[in-house]
Amino acid sequence: MTIDVAFLEAWRPRALAVLRIVTAYLFIPHGTAKLFGAPHVAMFDGLQRISLMGFAGFLEVVGGTLLLIGLFTRPVAFILCGFMAAAYFMAHASQGNTLLPMLNQGEPAVLYCFVFLYLVFAGAGAWSVDAARPRV
Repeated sequence: MTIDVAFLEAWRPRALAVLRIVTAYLFIPHGTAKLFGAPHVAMFDGLQRISLMGFAGFLEVVGGTLLLIGLFTRPVAFILCGFMAAAYFMAHASQGNTLLPMLNQGEPAVLYCFVFLYLVFAGAGAWSVDAARPRV
């Protein structure tokens, strides 16, 4: 069996869009849990919106929504990549085992960080507002 490279190349923008959309869909509830209590996560009960965690929730909701629709994908992904790197080093690496995210529960932060980094370079792909906007 051979792989039809032309077929894979033709579908690459759509696969990139699916990666972007699913990542954003999974990212947004982290922010809604912090800001709106839905889904409910007990550790966010009583969270002050004007705080570092409140700002994190804002970035997750707004940045995730922009990524979901594919608007300003590259700059938003750049900001979210840095945000997730900071989150990893502030919340997870500080617990020890810096080079072993599995042991400090930091794997999601690392994965989000590198998916966002990829989106900085790859762009939004198909099915995005960015793809529909005229270039100047």
